[in-house]
Amino acid sequence: MKPRLLQHGRLPEKTEAQLAEQFDVHPFWAETDPAGYLAKHGGEFVAMTTRAAIGVDAAMLAALPNLRVISSFGVGTDKLDLETARARGIAVGYTPDVLNDCVADTAFALLMDAARQVSAADRFVRRGEWPKGPYPLTTRVSGKRLGIVGMGRIGRVIARRSIGFDMEVRYFGRKPQDGVDYGFEPSLEALASWADFLMVATSGGPSTRHLISASVLEALGPQGYLINIARGTVVDEAALVSALTDKRIAGAGLDVFEREPHVPEALFALDNVVLLPHVASGTHETRAAMADLVFDNLQSFFATGSVLKSAV
Repeated sequence: MKPRLLQHGRLPEKTEAQLAEQFDVHPFWAETDPAGYLAKHGGEFVAMTTRAAIGVDAAMLAALPNLRVISSFGVGTDKLDLETARARGIAVGYTPDVLNDCVADTAFALLMDAARQVSAADRFVRRGEWPKGPYPLTTRVSGKRLGIVGMGRIGRVIARRSIGFDMEVRYFGRKPQDGVDYGFEPSLEALASWADFLMVATSGGPSTRHLISASVLEALGPQGYLINIARGTVVDEAALVSALTDKRIAGAGLDVFEREPHVPEALFALDNVVLLPHVASGTHETRAAMADLVFDNLQSFFATGSVLKSAV
């Protein structure tokens, strides 16, 4: 018999077809009474898939007493109860590395747009305002200072992107990273004060909640820009809205928000912020590679007992 797999959230069509060939898949996303279903059938499942934006919490894990492996579509682990999974010996696979380039590309797209106001200038032209006078001057990017919060996989690719812009790079994290030549700054406020652009590329979760606080934004100052391609919870969103509205920082480029898909309406009227709907990894190529790794993590687990890319 095929192993029973709980599919928590939709996946690309190709991946769903692959899963159906190898597993007895139940589409949990279609259940009208999820808790009731798990109460009756939770013990049947030995595997599950989920998405980083959905995750799996302690209550759900408790309803899956025979679960052996989770394969998550995404790099974020803040919504996965890794502590419980680790304690129960549940393998957790996820999809790092394959999305680094596209996320870094989006990070620089946001940085460029925020500084050079590409989107705002586009709106200026569309409103028919160009015949009335030239667009205001914007901010140069080349040769500026880039502070990166989190020098992990994605942070390192972002740093490499900055070479083409002749930027000076420093970074903040829990500790200096081996093999990284960029300057380490142990104080986040000091990094923000130094930087022209503060790039948030750290992981989410309780340990980084509101790491970018009102005091960090004050240190960034009226000439500084905040770019966030990490998790919305890392930034104190109320403090950021206030800083942008009052122009205590120059601008921001945001791909993530605290209460996605809900974005503070106060940001909609501001031309000094660029807003994206969490699409940093959203290319055909990267999403296909992520989906392949979701399937490959499961295949590896049932063949060898280990996932290819482990989050625990």
